[in-house]
Amino acid sequence: MRKGEFRVIQSMTGFAAGKGAEAGYSWAWDLRSVNGKGLDLRLRVPDWIEGLEPKLREKLSKALARGNVTLSLRVSREEVTSQLAVNEAALSSAITALKRIEAEAMEQGLSLAPSTPSDILTLRGVYETASNEGESKSLLPILLNEAEALIADFQVMRGREGTALAEILTRQLDEVTALVTASEDAATARRAEAAANLRAALARVIENTDNVDEGRVAQELAMIAVKTDVTEELDRLRAHVSAARELLGAKGPVGRKFDFLMQEFNREANTLCSKAQSPVLTRIGLEMKTVIDQMREQVQNVE
Repeated sequence: MRKGEFRVIQSMTGFAAGKGAEAGYSWAWDLRSVNGKGLDLRLRVPDWIEGLEPKLREKLSKALARGNVTLSLRVSREEVTSQLAVNEAALSSAITALKRIEAEAMEQGLSLAPSTPSDILTLRGVYETASNEGESKSLLPILLNEAEALIADFQVMRGREGTALAEILTRQLDEVTALVTASEDAATARRAEAAANLRAALARVIENTDNVDEGRVAQELAMIAVKTDVTEELDRLRAHVSAARELLGAKGPVGRKFDFLMQEFNREANTLCSKAQSPVLTRIGLEMKTVIDQMREQVQNVE
């Protein structure tokens, strides 16, 4: 992927809406999502349209991999004719159920919006018409066809959000790369000073200790030098940057892989700070941790 080019990774944040009307009915769609660890589908659709909800779930599951997704569909009858008949038993049951729900909500300290007559009429079985069953069957393919277009618009918006995320993540990866280079320079400058300090420490030990094993002391000091070397951490950070750039150009959902990679970034930055033993290197390590934390926040929105 050349610099300045961004693959449209998918964001988990998106929104789409639509309206339609046919056969004496009108409806409105609302599809939106926010980030989530998995795919959580929440559908609010008329239950009197047989087969609508499971087919919509199937379509959404095929199109999406992650996110807390909410789909709402409100269907209204444009004209109520003399053919409409209220099912008294179903109406009574519906009102009783609504009262129970409202009472329970009040006990739990929740406030619910009042139900309207049109809300009650959309409940399954409350009203009946001679042609209701036939209308339901005729609406199903129309609504499913519209759902395809709605999901496509939704994916377009998520793609736009994903493009913006890719640009942000690319800039942040550039910052990490620059900080790794600065860390290498600081570590090189520190190396000469650290060697001088170790030689001075060795001389003090030999001078103030009788029968000292100079070889053993030198070996211990060499081990200390190895423990403070940050070459491996910087090499791994460069490898993580390369892996992250590859994910930005990969096909399919990459959010979980990014989550794991951010943990590895953070681990190496923490180790770098703990080994720094230099004000300059410590400052660079802390700057790197800040950028990595910002990246982790952005990655939470990647599908």
